[in-house]
Amino acid sequence: MTDSVSQNQLRVRLVSIALEWERAFGVAPQITSAISEYDAARLLGHTDESFSKDCVGRTAVSKGTDFTCGGLRYQVKGNRPSGKPGSPVTKVGKARNYDWDKLLWLLYDSNYVLQEAWEWDAAAYREAFHDQAHVRPPDMRRGRRIFPPAS
Repeated sequence: MTDSVSQNQLRVRLVSIALEWERAFGVAPQITSAISEYDAARLLGHTDESFSKDCVGRTAVSKGTDFTCGGLRYQVKGNRPSGKPGSPVTKVGKARNYDWDKLLWLLYDSNYVLQEAWEWDAAAYREAFHDQAHVRPPDMRRGRRIFPPAS
């Protein structure tokens, strides 16, 4: 963890800057991957400290696994609509490899507030989507919902 700022505070600042950038220039910077990996790790029980340690040695282009938790390797996909007309999420980034145990898909609103999260086992994901050209939100919702929790 940084000296005086928690990772959650960094998340809040990053989102604030991205939204300010979007207001100024029309398109938000690409922060969804970083935000979704952090949020997914927190959903699964990582603390700021444990997630930070887990990320040591990882790069933005590391293949397959975005982080580990509980001995499992996780791949994360996240989507955020801009909120502009014609910008609903219609496609989900498809996993290009299966070097992970579980995949989490997170869907945000236009302010990067988490709306839903779904989990897939690698084998079930491969069976469902390997031969599909595109993966869409309704497809991902066939996985196990992890957020919001079932009531």
